[in-house]
Amino acid sequence: MSAVTAAFPNAALEPGPRVPGRVRVRERVIDKVVREASAVAIGVPRDAVDVDVWEGSGGLAVGVAAKLPIPDLDDTEAIRAGTSILERVRALQTSLADEFARLTGREIRRVTFTVTGAIVPERKRVR
Repeated sequence: MSAVTAAFPNAALEPGPRVPGRVRVRERVIDKVVREASAVAIGVPRDAVDVDVWEGSGGLAVGVAAKLPIPDLDDTEAIRAGTSILERVRALQTSLADEFARLTGREIRRVTFTVTGAIVPERKRVR
């Protein structure tokens, strides 16, 4: 994907009257937006997420690879209260597709999520 030309299908989203010309958004900008949104949604640092974005059949396809946060394995109550990995990833796919579409203004055709491992978030000490 080289650059994305923005189209405003909904006139309510346009920032004022139409001005002749076009808007170009570089690939690296889309990648950074997708990486940041993914990291926030997953709950991991931005550098712990790998993304791949490509154009195809009228929209964007996104590949996300990241470790999933899990509760401390000593915390049996949190483990029992949690949902399965598949349920979490399916919910993430849906919410990420909506968020990517909102942020990029493009139709998201596919979100592929690869779980590369698990991380236990560090507990913050309360003073």
